[in-house]
Amino acid sequence: MRIPGVRLNTNPINKFNDMPDKKITYNVKVNEFVFSFTEEDINAADLVKRSATEFNLLKDHRSVNATLLAADRTAKKISLELEGESYDIEIRDELDLMVEKMGFNSASNKHIKEIKAPMPGLVLEISVTNGQQLNEGDKVLILEAMKMENSITIPVKATVKRIAVKAGQAVEKGQLLVELE
Repeated sequence: MRIPGVRLNTNPINKFNDMPDKKITYNVKVNEFVFSFTEEDINAADLVKRSATEFNLLKDHRSVNATLLAADRTAKKISLELEGESYDIEIRDELDLMVEKMGFNSASNKHIKEIKAPMPGLVLEISVTNGQQLNEGDKVLILEAMKMENSITIPVKATVKRIAVKAGQAVEKGQLLVELE
């Protein structure tokens, strides 16, 4: 049926074509400071990969050497060394911020009983002791995998009940590392 003077859009995809392109923004937390970047900002920098863990960043006629110390892709966290100084970096996009604002990422209302190895590797260092109280984000141990050191942190407040591994021990993916109370 046609109504005179009324034009119906029968293609639902076209209704979105008039929307302006939305720029994606990333919040990057470096140590305790937060910076915001758009994809445009990121693309304006020239990143040259020199090896699997070494990079050179060129921006505004300035060159900086960077070494990747550790990476946790799931948590969107990396540790970098820039010109002799270490930086812990957490990258969050708009979706991460929205999920956080809605409270869906809140690990504080979760109770975890154990920390397991996210990948096979070698336990380099254990940073906790039995009975120790831990806060969210505290480092539990360092696991070396594929020549990279990965800091394993705790997502919630907890108490260490038992350490199930020793420094120098090889572990498999999913193996119990630390039991919590």
